[in-house]
Parts: sequence; structure tokens; C-alpha cells
Amino acid sequence: MKIIVTGSLGNTGKLLTSILVAAGHQVTVISSNADRQQDIEALGATAAIGSLSDAAFLAGAFAGADAVYAMTPPGMGGSNIVANNTRAGEALATAIQQARVPRVVVLSSVGADLSSGNGPIAALYNIEHLYNKVPGTAFTYLRAGYFYLNFYADIPLIKGQGFMGGNYPANTVLPLVHPRDIAAAAAEELQQPSGKKVRYVVSDVRTAADVAKVLGQAAGKADLPWVEFTDEQSLQGMTQAGLPEEIAGLYTEMGAAFRSGKLQADFEQNGQPVSGKVKLEDFAKEFAEKV
Repeated sequence: MKIIVTGSLGNTGKLLTSILVAAGHQVTVISSNADRQQDIEALGATAAIGSLSDAAFLAGAFAGADAVYAMTPPGMGGSNIVANNTRAGEALATAIQQARVPRVVVLSSVGADLSSGNGPIAALYNIEHLYNKVPGTAFTYLRAGYFYLNFYADIPLIKGQGFMGGNYPANTVLPLVHPRDIAAAAAEELQQPSGKKVRYVVSDVRTAADVAKVLGQAAGKADLPWVEFTDEQSLQGMTQAGLPEEIAGLYTEMGAAFRSGKLQADFEQNGQPVSGKVKLEDFAKEFAEKV
């Protein structure tokens, strides 16, 4: 199969590319960074250098493809984040339709069923609906859990203050995911001619207290507590750490959605399916290497 991977060699892209090349597929990886070309080719794939916002470039890269892995980079470094990410989704949707790609697997997120009140995930709600308007393409939306990797940001807090925390309580149940499990699910779906519309990809379901305890033990901090912040404290803490106010506000909104339960509600209503293999304790071994 000729398969296109967007998102360059990011958290899922590199893993996915390796799986697909090993399976004997002809893989092209799209990256906006020309410096990535050598790394892409070292994996046995072809590099296509260009912008995900350039529909004409994308349509050319997608020509003749049997399947596309559509991953819209979060673009968290700029402003107007939800709008900008939605525009990138528009370019992808246009290119998919113009190139008549028969099969597309989309990296989405738990909470993408919500049009607002879900922080940066609102862009993925918009993107899913854009793709739903594309005729003749079989889409599968991989609604991934909260990335384990996000907890690396808590390392300074663990070292400096002796706790982990967020603007939701310790008993909040979190659907969590490792990029390896996303890559495995994406590879499986890309090699299928069709698929169900939404597939949740979650590695483990644990409380915030569990996360603090398990990662604390890995960091040499037994009985590390989870501390709940107010929204104001969350926003202030992130901005003081150097995050732009817009990004901090989006993450605070996402945390509030976890607190209310609405972010994970659809996942729970679908039976909390856990298909991934990398459990919290497995990730803790990786976490320990970063502390």
C-alpha cells in the first residue's frame, strides 16, 4: 500500500512510520522541516517537505495514496490556536477530497465530541466535522486519551514542591495513552479498507491520585500527593512557568472539563474501552529516566 503519514516524526509519526515500513508498505512522511528529510529516509520512507496549510501541496503528495494518517499538529506555539488548527484541518480535508483518498485515519482526542469548553480539543471537534463532509472517503477517528508524556511537565513541580497537581481533584478518573499504542492502532486501521467511525485509543484508566503515587515512586518520592488547584491558580502557575496566556487558558479549560466529567463522558458512555498495552506502571519506568 501507498500510505501517507502527516505530522512528521513526532510522538506518533516516527513509531507509525517504522511499523508501516516494516510491514512492507510504501510510506511518505510529510514534514514542514527540511532538516527532517534525512531522518525520514533513514527509516526507509520518502520525505515530502511542505506545509500542512498548503492544500495544493498536500493534494499532490496524496495523489495515488491508498491511505492517509491525518494528524494536525497542535500548533501550541502561536495565537488563535483553535482557529489556526481548524484551518490546517480545512487544508487537509480539501486535499483528501481533491486526491480522492479512499481511506483516512485521523488522530483525534477524548473530548472531541464537544464543540466547546474542552480547551484545545475544540479544534479536533471542528476537524472531525470538516472530514465528515468529504464524500467517498472512509474515515476513522482515533480519539486518544490524555498523553502520558504530558506529565513530564510536572517534573519541576515534583522536584521543587514535592507534589503533582492540576485544576481537578485527586479522584478524577483520567483516560491515559502512550504514543506506542496510538501508533499500533493507527497502523491497524490504515491497513483496513474501512472501519468504524470512532475508535477510542486508551492505554490505562487511572485516578489523578494513582498517577501521582505511581510516578512519585518512580521519581523516588514515595506517597507523592496530588494537589487540586483552582482555575485561577492553574492559569497563574502556567503563565509564570512561561506559557503564553492563551495556551494556559486552554489547558485550564481542559482541566475544568476533566473536573466536571464532561470531557471523558462519551468515553465512559462507550464502556471505557481500553485497547492499549502500556500501563501507567510501564510508563513510570520511562518517567524515572527523565527525573
